[in-house]
Amino acid sequence: MKHLNNTLYILTEGTYLTLDNTNVVAKLGNEVIGRVPLHNLEQIVYFGFSGVSPALMGACAESGIGLSIYSPFGKFQARVIGKMQGNVLLRRQQYRIADSEADSCRYAKNFIAAKIYNARSLLGHMWRDHNLVMSPEVSVSIDELMPLCRRCRTALTVDELRGYEGAAASLYFSVFDEMILRDKGTFSFQNRNRRPPLDPVNAMLSFIYTLLANDCAAALEGVGLDSYVGFLHRDRPGRCSMALDLMEELRAVYADRFVLTLINNRIVKKESFMVQEDGAILLKNEPRKEILRQWQQRKKDIINHPFLSEKLYWGMVPHVQAQLLARTIRGDLEEYPAFLWK
Repeated sequence: MKHLNNTLYILTEGTYLTLDNTNVVAKLGNEVIGRVPLHNLEQIVYFGFSGVSPALMGACAESGIGLSIYSPFGKFQARVIGKMQGNVLLRRQQYRIADSEADSCRYAKNFIAAKIYNARSLLGHMWRDHNLVMSPEVSVSIDELMPLCRRCRTALTVDELRGYEGAAASLYFSVFDEMILRDKGTFSFQNRNRRPPLDPVNAMLSFIYTLLANDCAAALEGVGLDSYVGFLHRDRPGRCSMALDLMEELRAVYADRFVLTLINNRIVKKESFMVQEDGAILLKNEPRKEILRQWQQRKKDIINHPFLSEKLYWGMVPHVQAQLLARTIRGDLEEYPAFLWK
């Protein structure tokens, strides 16, 4: 079983990463501001433009350490991928499935059914714990999501699935604001918006979705799958389509739930955000660091995996699901067992 190691996040603008023997060294100008042993890391996620040395890129590729580069505000730039894991037969089968509408739908419907199921589960947990301060619309949405989940199981095309997904997302986000229990003035949620996010809640959702997609991409590459070739999300240059497929089932229970915790536990506040000239709302640097610290802590929470019936860290869930997906593509499992949170 793969171990849960650390992820190094670089947020300070102007930081240059280099390699010194077996250590990752962070430099700001001529000053060394950090040093971390490479063998302690699972991933490096770099936000900025100053760069990473070729020596460090090579060491990450050789050691199987994921290195992802984003703009300072989270736009994906590049990934460093070393020697491919697994074998070519697994990827060839992945490509065959992606080229078949029927086979793609067979996998995609499990991703989307689980996404809707987990969104309903999150609403259900919040309703049971806080129904005295929530509107009846939450209960109505919970009831209406389950039929959509069932319809996904009988879908025949990917386009049909997208229709069910869109209807479920409309229901879910129509009552998302009900789950925000603190500081409604700052954290009011009206609808999902991005590129750019126009309110603090959407700013955090977009940031956490970026982190989750990165974790899913690293997990897929670790088991030998191609993170750029998906079954639900189709090919687009530079887009990790399979990572977006895999994260669908984890959005509500992993990412959305985490954002709600940040708000409801007062970890983020109005002062955590800044407004750009174009109206975009962005997290300030120090609050982003605190959110990443909390994200790393969340990864260490222990859960019981619903399919394996084994205890594991939350942070291992993307890796376990990637392994199960690879086993299904190889033919070791009849059907992909999506993650269903109860």
